[in-house]
Amino acid sequence: MNTVTPEPLAEKILRGVGGPENIESLTHCATRLRFQLHDGAKADQAALDALDGVMGTVPQSGDRFQIVIGGAVAGVYSDIMNLPSMSAAGAPRPQSDADVKAEIRAKGRGRYAWLDNFFEYLSDSFRPLLGVLLGASLIIAIASMLDAFGVVDFRSADKSATWVFVDSMWRSVLYFLPIMVAYNAAKKLKIDPWVGASVMAAVMTPNFTGMIGSKTPGVTTHTNATLGTTESVAHVFGLPMQLNDYGGQVFVPLLMVALLALVYKGLKRIFPENVQMVFVPFFSMLIMIPLTAFLIGPMGIWAGNGLGTGLSWLNGHAPIVFAIVIPMLYPFLVPLGLHWPLNALMLVNINTLGYDFIQGPMGTWNFACFGATAGVLLLSLRHREKDMRQTATGALAAGLLGGISEPSLYGIHLRFKRIYPRMLVGCLVGGVIIGILGGVNTKAFAFTSLLTIPVFNPMIKYIIAISAAFFTSMALVYFSDYRTKDERAAVNAERDAAEAAARGEIPAQAAPAEERELVTVGAPAATATATATGTSTAAGSTAGTAPVTEAPAAAEAPVATGPAVELAAPVAGRVIGLGEVEDPVFASRALGEGVGIEPADGRIVSPVDGELITVADTGHAFGIRTANGIEVLIHVGIDTVQMKGEGFDVRVESGRKVSAGDLLAEVDLGAVRAAGHPTVTLLTVLNTAEMSSVEPHTGQDVVAGAPVVTVRR
Repeated sequence: MNTVTPEPLAEKILRGVGGPENIESLTHCATRLRFQLHDGAKADQAALDALDGVMGTVPQSGDRFQIVIGGAVAGVYSDIMNLPSMSAAGAPRPQSDADVKAEIRAKGRGRYAWLDNFFEYLSDSFRPLLGVLLGASLIIAIASMLDAFGVVDFRSADKSATWVFVDSMWRSVLYFLPIMVAYNAAKKLKIDPWVGASVMAAVMTPNFTGMIGSKTPGVTTHTNATLGTTESVAHVFGLPMQLNDYGGQVFVPLLMVALLALVYKGLKRIFPENVQMVFVPFFSMLIMIPLTAFLIGPMGIWAGNGLGTGLSWLNGHAPIVFAIVIPMLYPFLVPLGLHWPLNALMLVNINTLGYDFIQGPMGTWNFACFGATAGVLLLSLRHREKDMRQTATGALAAGLLGGISEPSLYGIHLRFKRIYPRMLVGCLVGGVIIGILGGVNTKAFAFTSLLTIPVFNPMIKYIIAISAAFFTSMALVYFSDYRTKDERAAVNAERDAAEAAARGEIPAQAAPAEERELVTVGAPAATATATATGTSTAAGSTAGTAPVTEAPAAAEAPVATGPAVELAAPVAGRVIGLGEVEDPVFASRALGEGVGIEPADGRIVSPVDGELITVADTGHAFGIRTANGIEVLIHVGIDTVQMKGEGFDVRVESGRKVSAGDLLAEVDLGAVRAAGHPTVTLLTVLNTAEMSSVEPHTGQDVVAGAPVVTVRR
């Protein structure tokens, strides 16, 4: 018997607002999805109101549309944004690792566009090769481990056919790397990538490389007595051509494609569009293959050798400086995508010197990075942070087993500014140890992970350095935390609420603190009134809406069992009922019973003794929990979240204990009015459903501190 999978709420909402193509932007606050639609008339309000999980809808002017979800809004928002069909929408997405990377790279842009473009060209030519380079790296690591345990002589010149074949599995990537780089570079410069690959392949064919050191007519070979190297020169069309094995070279394809792009685009301007497919690739190859063989190839070899020689000199004459500079530099190069040029030099060193001396110090940066992630993981276990535990576990596994730092960087480190300084200390410690011990080399290009440790020599020095880097970063992050005290207090409070909800003690507020307009602990108000929200709202505007039917906070109020608690007015002014408020969400009591106050001034004070669970970054909302569990929301103005804090001078921070009458904020009411927002200040009891009664006292003018709501548990 076939079962039908229920359609997710996110897809139903998406269909109800007119599909992804009707969405211009989407954000959310504490309880609502806020859509900016291309055409508000396409939203099916009745269908949306009828959905389980939707507490109400609020059409607004300017094609804006709100859907009230309640505490689970962040999860629904995330589900909507992750739908494949949302690629057709203009909505901004939650920050992914790639978004963080792009943001960091944008911040790193300097005054000179040509320099930024140059580094982007280098980075984008290598970045798509990450997977195959990692695969080859792990194959090398496995072979090196077998060599270390004496199973096979990995470096023997007379290995069996089996191990020659195993060699080909990783050498295929490194040897043909120039062709792959040429393809990516051409794609980056928006020309036919196969032309770039073909030009590079022409000087790597067996016919071409077979002339090196051969007795082919027209080829002469001589030995450089000074350098001890053998050079072959072929005379082609009467012109001397230096022969080189371009396997593993990276500077040659980068130089070649840069010139190819000029030739290719120039030819496209010359030939009519209907013959470009034939003649542009033909003439591009006819011009660029000889230029590469005669000029660009030798120049690239010289450039790569020169850079490698310079770094080798620094490593030989100031090894401690070199060993410190490399790991301290990488944490800033990787987020900007500028580390690939150094990786290219590693390949050049292996091809020219037979070994590389950069990867050893670089490994201390990687393990300092992984150590910081381990510190975050330990903290997430200690504080029972489920989401961060999952993120850190995946990032740590990718790092320790694959040598990939990006999940740690973009998923964690760049999002918490306290991590980087602590990680840099680990980099410094590891680099100093490498320098003092005399450096570490490797004869293979390998991603620095636990599996590739055997490819480094001397192995024991490398293990000491990366261990020191790892545990230094881990300890610093763990003992000083990656969150501030205020952030930790807020996150732990939310965790406690979620755990209490899971035990059935209180309903949960699902949205993460950093993603919500306001984080509160406990339940939204009783949902018996949810369907009232938006049902009496005129389409297209919240101003002048029909009155919303007021419903009791709980269908059956229990008998009063405790003493009355008086909630004071947070601001001086005229007290009105929630039914008179222009926001249907508050008017429907979806966020609890309470009052509205038309403020006489902008001094906002605490209405009760308690703890500030959350202070909105924008300063327009405050959540307070009393000692006996009453949860109070103070919300200044309607839709003032859109002001992004302008006109709000906040005087408190999350986690602080406050007494009734303490100043929370000073608000420029003139600025609020100028921005087109009502100034009415709301005071509601969020967990009204848990109370025996919540009695508002309306129709009076009050001073701040006067009782306006009576609550009994």
